[in-house]
Amino acid sequence: MTDSYSRKARLNRLFSVSQRMAGIKVLLRLFHAAQAPASTRLRRPARSAERRYGAVLLIGALTGMTLAASDPVSAQQQKRVDVLELFTSQGCSSCPPADALLRKLAERDDIIAISLPVSYWDHLGWKDTLAREAFNNRQYQYAKARGDRDVYTPQMVVNGLTHVVGSRHEAIESALAKTSRLLEPVTVPIKIRLQNDAVEIETGAAPAGSAYRMGQIWVVCYKSSVGVAIRRGENTGRSISYTNVVREWLPAGKWKGEPAHFKFRIPRGESFDAIAVLLQADDSRAMIGAAAIPYPSE
Repeated sequence: MTDSYSRKARLNRLFSVSQRMAGIKVLLRLFHAAQAPASTRLRRPARSAERRYGAVLLIGALTGMTLAASDPVSAQQQKRVDVLELFTSQGCSSCPPADALLRKLAERDDIIAISLPVSYWDHLGWKDTLAREAFNNRQYQYAKARGDRDVYTPQMVVNGLTHVVGSRHEAIESALAKTSRLLEPVTVPIKIRLQNDAVEIETGAAPAGSAYRMGQIWVVCYKSSVGVAIRRGENTGRSISYTNVVREWLPAGKWKGEPAHFKFRIPRGESFDAIAVLLQADDSRAMIGAAAIPYPSE
Protein backbone atom coordinates (compact mmCIF):
# COMPACT_ATOMS: atom_id res chain seq x y z
CA MET A 1 0.00 0.00 0.00
CA THR A 2 2.87 2.32 0.80
CA ASP A 3 4.47 1.63 -2.61
CA SER A 4 1.15 2.29 -4.35
CA TYR A 5 0.69 5.56 -2.48
CA SER A 6 4.29 6.59 -3.27
CA ARG A 7 3.83 5.90 -6.98
CA LYS A 8 0.60 7.92 -6.97
CA ALA A 9 2.32 10.85 -5.23
CA ARG A 10 5.14 10.81 -7.79
CA LEU A 11 2.62 10.81 -10.65
CA ASN A 12 0.81 13.76 -9.09
CA ARG A 13 4.06 15.71 -8.79
CA LEU A 14 4.92 14.97 -12.43
CA PHE A 15 1.47 16.11 -13.52
CA SER A 16 1.85 19.35 -11.52
CA VAL A 17 5.25 20.04 -13.10
CA SER A 18 3.77 19.36 -16.54
CA GLN A 19 1.01 21.89 -15.85
CA ARG A 20 3.52 24.51 -14.77
CA MET A 21 5.68 23.98 -17.85
CA ALA A 22 2.66 24.26 -20.13
CA GLY A 23 1.70 27.53 -18.48
CA ILE A 24 5.21 28.93 -18.80
CA LYS A 25 5.32 27.98 -22.50
CA VAL A 26 2.12 29.96 -23.09
CA LEU A 27 3.56 32.97 -21.29
CA LEU A 28 6.77 32.75 -23.30
CA ARG A 29 4.78 32.78 -26.54
CA LEU A 30 3.01 35.94 -25.34
CA PHE A 31 6.36 37.45 -24.44
CA HIS A 32 7.95 36.82 -27.85
CA ALA A 33 4.85 38.03 -29.67
CA ALA A 34 5.00 41.29 -27.74
CA GLN A 35 8.56 41.99 -28.88
CA ALA A 36 7.47 43.00 -32.41
CA PRO A 37 8.44 46.63 -33.00
CA ALA A 38 5.70 49.22 -32.63
CA SER A 39 4.48 50.65 -35.92
CA THR A 40 4.30 54.21 -34.61
CA ARG A 41 6.06 56.32 -31.99
CA LEU A 42 4.92 59.39 -30.14
CA ARG A 43 6.98 62.52 -30.11
CA ARG A 44 7.26 61.89 -26.37
CA PRO A 45 8.92 59.66 -25.26
CA ALA A 46 11.90 59.11 -27.54
CA ARG A 47 11.91 55.43 -26.59
CA SER A 48 8.96 53.25 -27.56
CA ALA A 49 6.41 53.39 -24.76
CA GLU A 50 5.39 49.78 -25.20
CA ARG A 51 8.62 47.99 -26.08
CA ARG A 52 8.90 46.30 -22.68
CA TYR A 53 5.25 45.31 -22.34
CA GLY A 54 5.83 41.61 -22.93
CA ALA A 55 8.76 41.41 -20.50
CA VAL A 56 6.92 43.26 -17.74
CA LEU A 57 3.79 41.15 -18.18
CA LEU A 58 5.82 37.93 -18.12
CA ILE A 59 7.65 38.94 -14.94
CA GLY A 60 4.37 39.91 -13.25
CA ALA A 61 2.79 36.63 -14.30
CA LEU A 62 5.62 34.41 -13.10
CA THR A 63 5.89 36.17 -9.72
CA GLY A 64 2.17 36.43 -9.06
CA MET A 65 0.49 33.45 -10.72
CA THR A 66 -1.19 30.87 -8.55
CA LEU A 67 -1.44 27.14 -9.20
CA ALA A 68 -4.56 26.76 -7.09
CA ALA A 69 -8.09 28.08 -7.51
CA SER A 70 -9.02 31.18 -5.54
CA ASP A 71 -11.15 30.93 -2.44
CA PRO A 72 -14.71 30.52 -3.82
CA VAL A 73 -16.23 32.42 -0.90
CA SER A 74 -14.02 35.46 -1.51
CA ALA A 75 -14.70 35.31 -5.24
CA GLN A 76 -18.44 35.37 -4.61
CA GLN A 77 -18.23 38.25 -2.15
CA GLN A 78 -16.51 40.71 -4.45
CA LYS A 79 -15.92 40.98 -8.17
CA ARG A 80 -12.42 42.01 -9.21
CA VAL A 81 -11.90 45.71 -9.89
CA ASP A 82 -9.02 46.73 -12.15
CA VAL A 83 -6.88 49.84 -11.60
CA LEU A 84 -5.72 52.35 -14.22
CA GLU A 85 -3.27 55.12 -13.31
CA LEU A 86 -2.82 57.86 -15.92
CA PHE A 87 0.31 59.98 -15.55
CA THR A 88 -0.60 63.19 -17.35
CA SER A 89 0.41 66.85 -17.57
CA GLN A 90 -1.20 70.14 -18.48
CA GLY A 91 2.05 70.99 -20.29
CA CYS A 92 1.90 67.96 -22.60
CA SER A 93 0.20 68.39 -25.99
CA SER A 94 -0.12 64.58 -26.36
CA CYS A 95 -2.13 64.24 -23.15
CA PRO A 96 -5.63 65.64 -23.87
CA PRO A 97 -6.73 62.57 -25.90
CA ALA A 98 -5.61 60.33 -23.02
CA ASP A 99 -7.45 62.53 -20.51
CA ALA A 100 -10.63 62.22 -22.58
CA LEU A 101 -10.22 58.44 -22.84
CA LEU A 102 -9.74 58.10 -19.08
CA ARG A 103 -13.03 59.90 -18.58
CA LYS A 104 -14.81 57.20 -20.62
CA LEU A 105 -12.99 54.34 -18.90
CA ALA A 106 -13.88 55.77 -15.48
CA GLU A 107 -17.57 55.22 -16.25
CA ARG A 108 -17.11 51.45 -16.01
CA ASP A 109 -17.94 49.83 -12.68
CA ASP A 110 -15.16 47.24 -13.02
CA ILE A 111 -12.39 49.86 -13.20
CA ILE A 112 -10.95 52.47 -10.84
CA ALA A 113 -9.40 54.99 -13.25
CA ILE A 114 -7.40 57.84 -11.71
CA SER A 115 -5.31 60.78 -12.93
CA LEU A 116 -1.89 61.55 -11.45
CA PRO A 117 -0.65 64.90 -12.82
CA VAL A 118 3.15 65.23 -12.93
CA SER A 119 5.31 68.34 -12.82
CA TYR A 120 8.38 67.48 -14.92
CA TRP A 121 7.05 69.37 -17.97
CA ASP A 122 6.56 72.62 -16.00
CA HIS A 123 9.67 74.08 -17.64
CA LEU A 124 7.87 74.17 -21.02
CA GLY A 125 6.03 77.36 -20.08
CA TRP A 126 3.05 76.31 -17.95
CA LYS A 127 3.13 75.13 -14.35
CA ASP A 128 0.68 72.25 -13.88
CA THR A 129 -1.86 73.41 -11.29
CA LEU A 130 -2.69 69.86 -10.13
CA ALA A 131 0.74 68.20 -10.19
CA ARG A 132 2.48 66.69 -7.18
CA GLU A 133 6.11 65.72 -6.80
CA ALA A 134 4.86 62.53 -5.14
CA PHE A 135 3.24 61.50 -8.43
CA ASN A 136 6.55 62.01 -10.27
CA ASN A 137 8.19 59.75 -7.70
CA ARG A 138 5.49 57.11 -8.05
CA GLN A 139 6.02 56.99 -11.80
CA TYR A 140 9.79 56.69 -11.36
CA GLN A 141 9.27 53.88 -8.84
CA TYR A 142 7.19 51.95 -11.34
CA ALA A 143 9.97 52.25 -13.93
CA LYS A 144 12.50 51.06 -11.37
CA ALA A 145 10.33 48.08 -10.41
CA ARG A 146 9.93 47.12 -14.07
CA GLY A 147 13.64 47.55 -14.73
CA ASP A 148 13.20 50.07 -17.55
CA ARG A 149 13.52 53.85 -17.93
CA ASP A 150 10.13 54.45 -19.49
CA VAL A 151 8.82 57.59 -17.82
CA TYR A 152 6.65 59.74 -20.09
CA THR A 153 3.24 61.30 -20.58
CA PRO A 154 0.61 60.21 -21.23
CA GLN A 155 1.48 56.91 -19.57
CA MET A 156 -1.20 54.48 -18.41
CA VAL A 157 -0.08 51.98 -15.78
CA VAL A 158 -2.40 48.97 -15.87
CA ASN A 159 -2.98 47.01 -12.66
CA GLY A 160 0.52 47.97 -11.51
CA LEU A 161 2.11 45.42 -13.85
CA THR A 162 2.61 47.09 -17.21
CA HIS A 163 2.24 50.37 -19.07
CA VAL A 164 0.92 51.59 -22.42
CA VAL A 165 0.48 54.96 -24.09
CA GLY A 166 -2.53 56.51 -22.39
CA SER A 167 -4.36 57.49 -25.58
CA ARG A 168 -4.25 54.02 -27.18
CA HIS A 169 -7.60 52.48 -26.37
CA GLU A 170 -7.00 49.06 -27.93
CA ALA A 171 -3.64 48.69 -26.16
CA ILE A 172 -5.24 49.59 -22.83
CA GLU A 173 -8.07 47.09 -23.30
CA SER A 174 -5.56 44.38 -24.23
CA ALA A 175 -3.40 45.09 -21.18
CA LEU A 176 -6.49 45.12 -18.96
CA ALA A 177 -7.65 41.75 -20.26
CA LYS A 178 -4.26 40.08 -19.84
CA THR A 179 -3.38 41.48 -16.43
CA SER A 180 -6.88 40.99 -15.04
CA ARG A 181 -6.84 37.36 -16.14
CA LEU A 182 -3.52 36.84 -14.38
CA LEU A 183 -4.63 38.56 -11.17
CA GLU A 184 -8.18 37.23 -10.89
CA PRO A 185 -7.14 34.06 -8.96
CA VAL A 186 -5.09 36.06 -6.43
CA THR A 187 -7.50 38.96 -5.89
CA VAL A 188 -8.12 39.88 -2.25
CA PRO A 189 -11.56 41.22 -1.28
CA ILE A 190 -11.70 44.71 0.23
CA LYS A 191 -14.59 46.40 2.04
CA ILE A 192 -14.72 50.12 2.89
CA ARG A 193 -16.98 51.95 5.32
CA LEU A 194 -17.04 55.62 6.27
CA GLN A 195 -17.36 56.38 9.96
CA ASN A 196 -17.42 60.06 10.88
CA ASP A 197 -13.97 61.41 9.91
CA ALA A 198 -12.38 58.01 9.31
CA VAL A 199 -12.50 55.21 6.78
CA GLU A 200 -12.63 51.63 8.01
CA ILE A 201 -11.03 49.00 5.78
CA GLU A 202 -11.44 45.25 5.90
CA THR A 203 -9.31 42.97 3.74
CA GLY A 204 -9.56 39.26 3.15
CA ALA A 205 -6.78 36.68 3.23
CA ALA A 206 -4.57 35.69 0.35
CA PRO A 207 -6.30 32.99 -1.72
CA ALA A 208 -4.93 29.46 -1.36
CA GLY A 209 -1.80 29.03 -3.44
CA SER A 210 -1.25 32.75 -4.05
CA ALA A 211 2.36 33.92 -4.22
CA TYR A 212 1.30 37.33 -2.91
CA ARG A 213 1.58 37.42 0.88
CA MET A 214 2.79 40.98 1.57
CA GLY A 215 1.39 44.25 0.36
CA GLN A 216 0.70 47.92 1.03
CA ILE A 217 -2.76 49.33 1.70
CA TRP A 218 -3.14 52.74 0.02
CA VAL A 219 -5.89 55.27 0.66
CA VAL A 220 -6.41 57.43 -2.44
CA CYS A 221 -8.58 60.55 -2.21
CA TYR A 222 -9.62 62.02 -5.54
CA LYS A 223 -11.83 64.64 -7.20
CA SER A 224 -14.16 63.28 -9.86
CA SER A 225 -13.78 66.24 -12.21
CA VAL A 226 -11.51 69.30 -12.33
CA GLY A 227 -11.59 71.84 -15.14
CA VAL A 228 -8.47 73.84 -15.97
CA ALA A 229 -8.04 76.77 -18.39
CA ILE A 230 -4.46 76.61 -19.67
CA ARG A 231 -2.96 79.98 -20.66
CA ARG A 232 0.59 79.10 -21.68
CA GLY A 233 2.71 76.22 -22.93
CA GLU A 234 1.84 73.50 -25.45
CA ASN A 235 -1.89 73.57 -24.62
CA THR A 236 -2.28 77.36 -24.67
CA GLY A 237 -5.90 78.45 -24.92
CA ARG A 238 -7.38 75.04 -24.13
CA SER A 239 -9.78 74.25 -21.31
CA ILE A 240 -9.32 70.63 -20.25
CA SER A 241 -11.42 68.54 -17.89
CA TYR A 242 -9.45 66.08 -15.77
CA THR A 243 -11.13 62.98 -14.33
CA ASN A 244 -10.64 61.41 -10.88
CA VAL A 245 -7.71 63.65 -10.04
CA VAL A 246 -5.76 62.33 -7.05
CA ARG A 247 -5.41 64.84 -4.22
CA GLU A 248 -4.01 62.53 -1.53
CA TRP A 249 -2.18 59.20 -1.83
CA LEU A 250 -1.45 57.87 1.63
CA PRO A 251 -0.33 54.58 3.22
CA ALA A 252 -2.83 53.01 5.61
CA GLY A 253 -0.87 49.94 6.71
CA LYS A 254 0.77 46.69 5.73
CA TRP A 255 -1.15 43.62 4.64
CA LYS A 256 0.49 40.31 5.54
CA GLY A 257 -1.65 37.76 3.75
CA GLU A 258 -4.24 37.39 6.53
CA PRO A 259 -7.64 39.04 7.07
CA ALA A 260 -7.01 42.50 8.48
CA HIS A 261 -8.80 45.60 9.72
CA PHE A 262 -7.52 49.16 9.31
CA LYS A 263 -8.93 52.48 10.48
CA PHE A 264 -7.60 55.56 8.72
CA ARG A 265 -8.35 59.19 9.57
CA ILE A 266 -9.44 61.10 6.47
CA PRO A 267 -7.14 64.06 5.73
CA ARG A 268 -8.55 67.57 5.85
CA GLY A 269 -7.71 70.59 3.74
CA GLU A 270 -8.08 69.03 0.29
CA SER A 271 -11.20 68.95 -1.85
CA PHE A 272 -12.21 65.46 -3.00
CA ASP A 273 -15.41 63.50 -3.49
CA ALA A 274 -14.33 59.85 -3.63
CA ILE A 275 -11.98 57.49 -1.82
CA ALA A 276 -10.33 54.37 -3.22
CA VAL A 277 -8.51 51.72 -1.22
CA LEU A 278 -5.86 49.81 -3.13
CA LEU A 279 -3.93 46.72 -2.10
CA GLN A 280 -0.61 46.61 -3.95
CA ALA A 281 1.81 43.69 -3.74
CA ASP A 282 5.26 44.56 -2.43
CA ASP A 283 7.30 42.63 -4.99
CA SER A 284 5.79 43.16 -8.45
CA ARG A 285 3.57 46.18 -7.66
CA ALA A 286 0.55 44.17 -8.84
CA MET A 287 -2.84 45.56 -7.78
CA ILE A 288 -4.37 42.57 -6.03
CA GLY A 289 -7.32 44.33 -4.43
CA ALA A 290 -9.29 47.53 -4.96
CA ALA A 291 -12.53 49.22 -3.93
CA ALA A 292 -13.92 52.77 -4.01
CA ILE A 293 -16.75 54.73 -2.43
CA PRO A 294 -18.09 58.28 -2.83
CA TYR A 295 -17.13 60.76 -0.13
CA PRO A 296 -19.65 63.47 0.76
CA SER A 297 -18.00 66.83 0.19
CA GLU A 298 -18.61 69.57 2.70
